[in-house]
Amino acid sequence: MANLIVISTTAVPDYVRGSLSRFLTEPAPGLYVGSVSARVRDLLWEAVSEAVGDGAAVCVHPADNEQRYIVKTAGRRRRRVMDFDGFQLIEFRDTNGQSAL
Repeated sequence: MANLIVISTTAVPDYVRGSLSRFLTEPAPGLYVGSVSARVRDLLWEAVSEAVGDGAAVCVHPADNEQRYIVKTAGRRRRRVMDFDGFQLIEFRDTNGQSAL
């Protein structure tokens, strides 16, 4: 379970989806789940975040912190991950890019 990775993608190029499906299972469109080494996970996320273009992607994987996981995002999204004293919280932005807090 320590190597579980979840990646969700929206509007990414087809070759990115192909790369992800080589290592991970796609139980729903754009949602990839699997168990890979940290090295493979980091290489996959690097490839996804570099190629995301106008799309968006989220990666969740286990980490040695209080929440026991970490969330990474790439691309433009209305939800942003914010660090709050070591906890990752989600900030929701309105359509103008302003924080909705």
